[in-house]
Order: sequence, then structure tokens, then C-alpha cells
Amino acid sequence: MKPGRFRHFLAIDWSGAVGPRQKGIALALTRADGGPPVLVDPGRGWNREDVLAILREDLPEDTLVGMDLGIALPFADTGAFFPGWNRSPPDAKTLWALIDELCADDEHLAATSFVRHPQAARYFRHSREHVGDRFHLSDAATREGRFRLAEHAQRAQGVRPVSNFNLVGAAQVGKSSLTGMRLLHRLEGCVPVWPVDPLPQSGSVIVEMYTSLAAQGAGVRKGASKIRTFEALNDGLDLLGCPPVTGSGPIDDHSSDALVTASWLRTVAHDPAYWNPAGLKPEIACTEGWTFGAL
Repeated sequence: MKPGRFRHFLAIDWSGAVGPRQKGIALALTRADGGPPVLVDPGRGWNREDVLAILREDLPEDTLVGMDLGIALPFADTGAFFPGWNRSPPDAKTLWALIDELCADDEHLAATSFVRHPQAARYFRHSREHVGDRFHLSDAATREGRFRLAEHAQRAQGVRPVSNFNLVGAAQVGKSSLTGMRLLHRLEGCVPVWPVDPLPQSGSVIVEMYTSLAAQGAGVRKGASKIRTFEALNDGLDLLGCPPVTGSGPIDDHSSDALVTASWLRTVAHDPAYWNPAGLKPEIACTEGWTFGAL
């Protein structure tokens, strides 16, 4: 990755919640030529269609976009996303298309119809009492469910991702990942998604982020990945060589996640190691994708 390849860095803390506007969505932007990260505020709260419109039409030139979601589901452990289902897609892009098709009647890019589909539902944990009979299908699955190779790499770095087949608990990312896959399908031909798409020589690119990796880079101790005050946020930004943001006292963790992640992306995006992780093989890139920062 040549220095200066990207001119802007946009971090998106995403949400899978139901409803027209999402308190869990936050966007932060920073520039390659310096300055602190800035929250992008629509003034009325975000909805997922707003974010889709920005990514389609209003991205600053040469932006690296980090989205806090999973861009695919586990595949390598069983050789399929949904073993035993005749509609199991062969690759990530076909998975995105299937989810969007089955959720065509779900407003606001929700994915409710997919997780309630009589076949798809069998692979997910829906509640403590309702666990699909194929949630633990893989021999490699633990009680936590199935994981992608990128998530195993994250765990080796000291963070604890949750299976994208898990829809339960505050730490789950299954719902946000599925709604995000609908968005990614609708961006086909507009913005490439690395590594499902090759990294182009110029232009904007979307990558999957896990904000705990960015927080780790900002000095947050293991097991405490959330930053909840402006003072702690600015301490982390200082470690990343970034000027402080204005504010004091409490800050919501969606905003702090976005601000730290945008700054972290600016710090590391030029490093070729982040674009060439050891476990990322061509067959993994097109099926499971990868998490930027998982080495």
C-alpha cells in the first residue's frame, strides 16, 4: 500500500436494530492531511438508507471506509454457509443477494425475514431458549457457534468476536452483519468491498472493521474495549498521533468507536501487512472475506 493512497478515512459504527432510525449508527471522518476526527451528524439520527446514499453518492474522494460488521458468514469450517440447504450460496456476493432477496419486504434494510425463514433460521441462535438445530453444525464449532478464519485471527490478537450466527446479547453482531450485507449488495458496482473485491489502485474502498481492534491500537486495555469519556477518547487519539476532539465528560460508545476507528485507519492503512494477512487465501477472500486489522 503506497503512502497517500487514501485521502479520507470514514468509520461507520453500524446497527442491526429494527426501526426507521438507529441510535447505534455513528459516522466519523478524518483526513489524511491531519486534524482530529469529526462526527458526521445528520441532525435527526441515522437510518441505514442514509448511509447507503452517502456510500453511493457522497463519499469524499479516495476514502477508506471501515464498517463495524461482518461482511460474510463462516464458510471454511464446513465448505458452505448453510450446509444441507440447497440454496446455500457459493460465495459472499451471492450470500448478500440471497439475504436482500428474502428480505425484500423488510423496511429500512432490516433482515428480519431472513432470520425467520424456515430454512435459514435453523443456523442461528435466536434467544437463550431458541437455538437453531444447525447452529452447532461444524465439528469446529464451540458452544459459541461457528467462526470465520478472520475471527480466529482476531482471537489470537486478544479480542473476542462473537459468531455472526449469534443473534443474542449486547455483543452480538449477527443482526448488524445481515443488514450490512443487504447494504453491500446494493453497493455492487459503486464501491468495492475488500477482500471480496480486489483492492483497486485508486478510488474508495470498504473494509470490515472490528472496533475492538482499533481500540486496542489506541491503548485500551484487554477486556475493556469501550471508551466512554472524552478524556479517555483523547488519550487514545494521542497514542494514535491524532489531535484531540472538543468535549468533556461522558461520550456514547458508538461515537467513540467511530472516532477512534477513523483515526486508527489513518494510522495503519499505509502498512502492507494489513492488506496481506497470513490467513487470507483467495478462496477465503471470495467466501468469508476478512476483517481489516486481523493479522
